[in-house]
Amino acid sequence: MKAAWYEKNGEAREVLVLGEMPTPEVGAGEVRVKISVSGVNPSDVKSRRGRPLSAPRIIPHSDAGGVIDAVGAGVSASRIGQRVWTWNGQFGRPFGTCAQYIVLPEAQAVALPDNTSFDAAACMGIPGLTAFEAVRRCGDLTGKTVLVIAAAAAVGHYAAQMAVLKGARVIGTVSSEIKAAHARAVGVAETINYKTENVAERVKALTGGRGVDAIIDMDFSTTADLVRQGALAPHGTVACYGSNEVTDPLIPFRVCLFNTLSFQFFLVYDLTPSERTFALKELNALLASGKLVHAIGARYPLSEIVAAHEAVEQGKVMGNAVIDISIA
Repeated sequence: MKAAWYEKNGEAREVLVLGEMPTPEVGAGEVRVKISVSGVNPSDVKSRRGRPLSAPRIIPHSDAGGVIDAVGAGVSASRIGQRVWTWNGQFGRPFGTCAQYIVLPEAQAVALPDNTSFDAAACMGIPGLTAFEAVRRCGDLTGKTVLVIAAAAAVGHYAAQMAVLKGARVIGTVSSEIKAAHARAVGVAETINYKTENVAERVKALTGGRGVDAIIDMDFSTTADLVRQGALAPHGTVACYGSNEVTDPLIPFRVCLFNTLSFQFFLVYDLTPSERTFALKELNALLASGKLVHAIGARYPLSEIVAAHEAVEQGKVMGNAVIDISIA
């Protein structure tokens, strides 16, 4: 099979290799997915640059859309030919989805609703599940106001939509008018340009000084200061899935204590079995409903894997970047 891989950490153009590898064989309880589209996420480029290798060779990426073409012992043969999306494809294993085939435990290949494209499928494992889990951890959002950090980004764009569907008024941070329009198109009520505006002051102005009921956060290194500055209302919640700084931000303890604030930190790769089961069911229902807008910001053939990684790494893609595996 054709695949892209790396054998050491480093810059994309220095370590990514294209070539042929043996097509993997299924074992008991496993399925093999013939991949059509592979998703590229920021965590993939971070892993390539600096995460210690777990094996001599790493095929990157966790997300994909494709078709099951083989099953192992204990898996129903009826799954052969089923359209699926994958999660945790390269988490805890060396060979991910940037290849023509991947073998996974059958639970990690989720039946894809008929109305959903393989492009969208390749956005579900990390962006879709992260957004769903962040919104879920904010509790009942009916009539509430939510601040989505980076509302035009891959996860934020989904989170904003899901919060709106839950009955929330959504305020989103963005870095340009183009991104503001992108966010408003899926129901974001107001946007704040964090490069030119004081986010905490704008939030308070938009909420009558009270602050928002929840913050969905991809960069705790800056959001901790928003909490300190009063952007989160009393009894509010921060649902956080990332931070851009290596050093640990300081949590403003007294602000949190005297306002009874809650923090929900989570890693989408490490959901509990019950959380994962619920999220997969609900996310698939959202896909089947056709209510989600999927933003494919860039697509590349497998031969341009380096360009894809560099674009994601440099923040050039508004939305999701995908690799069309069928175009080698």
